[in-house]
Amino acid sequence: MLSILRASPDLGRLATVRLAGQFGDGMFQAALSGAILFNPERQTDPFAVAAGFTVLLLPYSIVGPYAGALLDRWDRRRVLLFANILRAGLIGIAAVALLAGIGEGPLLLLALAVVGVSRFVMSGVSAALPHVVLPTWLVPMNSVLATVASGFAGLGAAAAVAAISLVGEGDTGSAVAVMGSAIGSLIGAWGASRIGPRVLGPTLDAAAESGMRAVRAVAAGLHRGAVAVWRAPGVTTAMIGIGAHRIVFGADTLIMVLILRDPGGGTFTGGLVGFGVAIAATASGMLIAAIVAPFLIPRLGRSRTIVVALVLAVVVQVSLIATLSHQFLLVGAFLLGLAGQTIKLAGDAAMQIEIDDSRRGQVFALQDTVFNIAFVLALLISSTLVPSDGRSMPVAIGVAGFYLIGLIAIALNRRRVSR
Repeated sequence: MLSILRASPDLGRLATVRLAGQFGDGMFQAALSGAILFNPERQTDPFAVAAGFTVLLLPYSIVGPYAGALLDRWDRRRVLLFANILRAGLIGIAAVALLAGIGEGPLLLLALAVVGVSRFVMSGVSAALPHVVLPTWLVPMNSVLATVASGFAGLGAAAAVAAISLVGEGDTGSAVAVMGSAIGSLIGAWGASRIGPRVLGPTLDAAAESGMRAVRAVAAGLHRGAVAVWRAPGVTTAMIGIGAHRIVFGADTLIMVLILRDPGGGTFTGGLVGFGVAIAATASGMLIAAIVAPFLIPRLGRSRTIVVALVLAVVVQVSLIATLSHQFLLVGAFLLGLAGQTIKLAGDAAMQIEIDDSRRGQVFALQDTVFNIAFVLALLISSTLVPSDGRSMPVAIGVAGFYLIGLIAIALNRRRVSR
């Protein structure tokens, strides 16, 4: 691995952008959770929690394909540089707003802007990776980066929890943690500044079309991106798997937030600390997935790996999450992190290998759209079904059916390809 980094120094710089961004994202999201969900100065019911996630994720999901079109035409190195600078500025504004005691509505709008820019950066990094690593190394490199990145995200979340615990569970403590998350953006901007122009793509032919013309093209025929996914069977399978997992994970997130707000589970399984432990458990599962995936995917193939991960997720959902106990929820978070990241890694490899560079940024942004819309819809629907304490076994068991629907859809997709 060191020899690969020495042969491609831009790979190390791109990795710096991703890892710093993941640390900052983990810290910002945990700090925001502390500010809204576990803040004694603010109280939220299930619908308010779901509405917060909707404000954070749904608007970017709508504009995501347009962002992808720009990633396929603008110099990705410049995008990563200026997006990180913009994100740092927005984080600073959000921290000041928290100190001023801003209401939840404006705060969520600021958070929306930060998370939107973060998604833009992550899509850009994924689309740029094939330009700095050989195709034969894409799967293991994705796994290595995901392994370290999930660890950095967990460290960021832990740093936010530690800052809030030290300063106090209120607006001031959350503001300090939010401000600290800007460090990741500043380091990411520095890493991007050390990469040469056009090194990360897109190719000059793809970049020749102006950004505004590209946006108009997307507005006139967004279905072309979906057609590109449909014509790549492995990518179609990946999208199905990602969508199914995000639906279930959206419902589980609401359940976990509401249950873990109750500190009755113990020092390390309730309240803000318990939520931090849940984030760490999920990140640990993602880390294990990144270690296992390079061995699993070549032996089973990308599509079969996704099927295995979905089957594991069904078992976890009905045997652990459905118990609704603090301890089993944390174990379930670990295993769902393992299953979900395995699906994501297999999907990333499919998109990087099967999709042409001129469409790759748009497809990754489209993936974010599927990712977020499925998550948000599950949250909104679940918020009307679960009580304020989150304890609803019928919902926890019922959403496992979406994994089964995903498995059926993948089987039908295989039949379509084999004909």
